[in-house]
Amino acid sequence: MTRHPASAWAQEPAVRQFLDCNPLHQNPLASREDLKQAVLDLYEPLRPWFSEGSARLRLGIGGVHYGSAAAEMEAFVRPLWGIAPLVAGGFDFDDLPRYIDGLSNGMNPDHPEYWGDVGPFDQRMVEMAGISLALILAPGKFWDPLADTAKDQIVRWMLTINDFPTADSNWLFFRVLTNLALRNVGREWSETAVRAALDRVDKFHIADGYYRDGKWYQLDYYTPMAMHFYGLMVAKIAGDVFPNHAARYRERARAFARDFQHWFADDGAAIPFGRSMTYRFVQAAFWAGCAYADEEVLPWGRIKGLVLRHLRWWGTQPIADRDGILSIGYSYPNLLMSEAYNGPGSPYWALKTFMVLALPDDHPFWTSEEEPGDALPGGRVLAKAGGFITRRAKGDAVVLTGGQDGREHRCYDAKYGRFAYSSAFAFSVSSDATAPDRPERSAVDCGIMVSRDGIAWMSRNRITEAGIDRYMAWGRWQPDDGLVIDSWLDFASDGWHVRLHRITTSMDLHVAEGGFSVDRTGDGHQSPQDWFDVSAGRGFVRTLSAVSGILDLTGEREASIIRAAPNTNLRFPRTFFPRLATLVPAGTNWLATAVFGVPDPAATVTPLELPETLLALCSEHGVKLTR
Repeated sequence: MTRHPASAWAQEPAVRQFLDCNPLHQNPLASREDLKQAVLDLYEPLRPWFSEGSARLRLGIGGVHYGSAAAEMEAFVRPLWGIAPLVAGGFDFDDLPRYIDGLSNGMNPDHPEYWGDVGPFDQRMVEMAGISLALILAPGKFWDPLADTAKDQIVRWMLTINDFPTADSNWLFFRVLTNLALRNVGREWSETAVRAALDRVDKFHIADGYYRDGKWYQLDYYTPMAMHFYGLMVAKIAGDVFPNHAARYRERARAFARDFQHWFADDGAAIPFGRSMTYRFVQAAFWAGCAYADEEVLPWGRIKGLVLRHLRWWGTQPIADRDGILSIGYSYPNLLMSEAYNGPGSPYWALKTFMVLALPDDHPFWTSEEEPGDALPGGRVLAKAGGFITRRAKGDAVVLTGGQDGREHRCYDAKYGRFAYSSAFAFSVSSDATAPDRPERSAVDCGIMVSRDGIAWMSRNRITEAGIDRYMAWGRWQPDDGLVIDSWLDFASDGWHVRLHRITTSMDLHVAEGGFSVDRTGDGHQSPQDWFDVSAGRGFVRTLSAVSGILDLTGEREASIIRAAPNTNLRFPRTFFPRLATLVPAGTNWLATAVFGVPDPAATVTPLELPETLLALCSEHGVKLTR
């Protein structure tokens, strides 16, 4: 088993105490029986919070953009993503009668706990997918015990998903699954509606298994955990009706798997990127979907290792409240990074990764020997269709990207506009906006921000042109007619990546650029100065957990170490990150930067060896490097 030094934060007494609240903690998560127990342990803290009629689960009172009826329905339904595979796999679930009552009452318009009528773009459509999963995987447990009246009411209610528009995105699959669930129990369904939805989803496919999630240039975890996961379900359960779609879903999953395996570090952690990070271990749901569809996209032992190692990693994070209910956040409770659609029950979409429980114990997923993390393939991996370049190192996996357009989501500059994302260092979101800007609050790590007056600043966002250019990750940021910034990125020697920026501005421009955020646990009230190594054009910080640094390759920008505001980073509640800042004149300017990050406080900073891609691009444009 691969061992890595624990962060200083992970060794804090409070963190270790809260780990005991995590239902996954202390579970070896190595066998089918272990995963069965994990689902039961995740469910147990929910039991006291059901409504009297069992149709709603009241886990909190925080707000969400949809109403409380839909939020309480969501909390009731999302545990089914683990419970349904559990039951389908032949395991007992004592609270099954409660779910039968809840389903009956929630879709009964005459019951006080009725979930409400469905309308356009309704959250209830999203949650129909969880109900559909139960009717698809275990109709004998979730459908057959229902009274005839309840069955009729459920069919009428679920069919209304065909009467209203869904979001033009992965939501189309909710219509698909709902209709296929009704087909599975022998009731009315619409093949026409399903085919139209599947045809529309095909329009989002770019190449090699990469999808846009709707009209925006946004390729995030909704590609593996939604587009592929649901597509593979269709391939498994409806390949007889939609054979061409099923074949495409399988082919795309095989292509995507070759790249996606590199998003997981050898310790099991995945790279946080994009929205909905509070769904946590849904990051590995793609592999569970492949196994459910009997699709050996990689050797079974590797698929098994990717799933189980990932779950074990989450068992080392304090992700639950005192009573064991999953919190909104990532590695710790954190509302700053949440979405407008994250309700108290939202985190339980993580249970999609337990789809493997529906597989019999003689399935090759279970019978194969788990491949260890240090056997995963490494090296620099260029994904042209996704616009990503990935590389795995000890205890870390990093992706370089030219950026995406996540404009509909909170903190989209941080979630889609940074240059590098890391499983070890994650990314940071702004705690608040101020003028003049306070860099510890804007917390632009591994990204760039600009200002025309030095007071109001803007972080890179809404990247609509990006991809692979000259074998480097590239993206163009053009916030208005007076500014265009083209950025190219690539990996360098171990621990390093490099960035080259061409800045064309109509007026003088303040520019600041950040490196990786690192845990600063143990720094005390005053930051220890011997942790910092700062000079002109160079800023490094070595904490009790990691090393992070940034170098100016084209000059001597002002370097500093930013003591970020609390709870801005997804992995650690208190962080430092290195930063370079300068003022560039109107016209076209070039800046080159090298960034270093290793999650080991004893690590040696390796000599910087620049990649040929960067050197060739600099030579082409006459850019002179000073380091």
